[in-house]
Amino acid sequence: MTEQPRLRLFDLTMIVVGLVIGMGIFRTASNAADAALTPTVFFAAWVGGGLIALCGALTYAEIGSRFPVTGGYYKVFAACYHPSIAFAINCIILISNAASMSGVALIGAEYIGAVIFKTEPSTTTRALIAMVPIIVFYGVNLLGLRLSSTAQNILMIIKIGMLVLLISSVFFVTGQHTPETTAAATQAYTWMDYVKSFGIALIAVSFTYGGYQQTINFGEEVHDARRTIPRGIFIGILLIILLYLAVSYAYYHAIGFGQLKSARGIASLVVEQMFGPTGRKVASILLFVAVLAYVNVLLLSNPRVMFAMSQDGILPAAFQKREEKKDVLTVSLTVFAALGIVVLFFAKTFNEILGFTIFLDSIGMASSAATIFILRRRTRHLDGTGIYKMKLFPLQPLVFIAAYIFVGISIAFNTPMLALTGVCVFAAFLAIYFIVTLLKKA
Repeated sequence: MTEQPRLRLFDLTMIVVGLVIGMGIFRTASNAADAALTPTVFFAAWVGGGLIALCGALTYAEIGSRFPVTGGYYKVFAACYHPSIAFAINCIILISNAASMSGVALIGAEYIGAVIFKTEPSTTTRALIAMVPIIVFYGVNLLGLRLSSTAQNILMIIKIGMLVLLISSVFFVTGQHTPETTAAATQAYTWMDYVKSFGIALIAVSFTYGGYQQTINFGEEVHDARRTIPRGIFIGILLIILLYLAVSYAYYHAIGFGQLKSARGIASLVVEQMFGPTGRKVASILLFVAVLAYVNVLLLSNPRVMFAMSQDGILPAAFQKREEKKDVLTVSLTVFAALGIVVLFFAKTFNEILGFTIFLDSIGMASSAATIFILRRRTRHLDGTGIYKMKLFPLQPLVFIAAYIFVGISIAFNTPMLALTGVCVFAAFLAIYFIVTLLKKA
């Protein structure tokens, strides 16, 4: 009997890099710069966000080692908390995913809008453009066409190509950063000003570093887990930090800190510095295509999560409805696509979607990472059996949880209505759980 293939160091490192690097880096640097009082705060936020991601990835990797289940983290919530908490948190995670899809669609709308319109389109126009890829790929998936592999390949090629091109601009574009740096240095700020600025910048940075939580699925599939997991995650996150810093510096160098704060389509602006207006248009179109691929992937994956949650009784049985001939989860797909459209309807700007998404993530991330304390107590018998176990525990989960509480508080102070909406959504799902439970007993 042959041994089942297992992930080795290079495999795990590349998976971590692939999970984290999405479309956010082509937009969120502007949000982080706008929040940062100085360039130092701006770059510190990228380093801090990477260290938080490292702590989170290591925490989730141990959770996955101690509780190796298929189906994402809703089963971990169900095992460690009350079923109502599992239901509410996993529902807000799905809404957060739908909001992320809408946010990325808006990034694409900003890039393609610069090509279609001579003047900057209104927020309503951008929201309508962002709805197009969601509706189109909803239709594509409803027809049963499977484009996930092709879409992912297109996405990765464009992302890697654009990142390399942006970083190379440092060598070919005359720097624009000196005046802004000097101006920022002459202005006096209090310690609390810097803390607040850093916290708001972390909101955008957290969105860009998202994806490492999927390391929860690695525990049982890694060769020599005790050594390979921490090394693979550390190397992967270190590569991502260096890459994000390099790209952010390329933005800062090419267009200056002042323009970076308010720029739309920052990647295409940098390319324009290198190749002129034609280069900007080509870059904008390529990034819009990459967004289409990303939207397609989310529409393929999230309905399957809803299907799995329905099978476990967390969502109604209707979410299991499948059109057998085309292998389409019609109800789950329709609901997830509709969620994305609803988010765009109520939150027409990327900033609003960003704050709403990260606030929901703050609830989900902090509560899911906290399960490690419960699992460590329940699974002491697994220690020394080859599973991955963090060194320096409980430093990593405490840093991670504290960081997301800090980010959540920053959102609440900066945009209280978005935070209130997030709390209400969470409370509504808790209420739905208890109402449904009472109706079943009646």
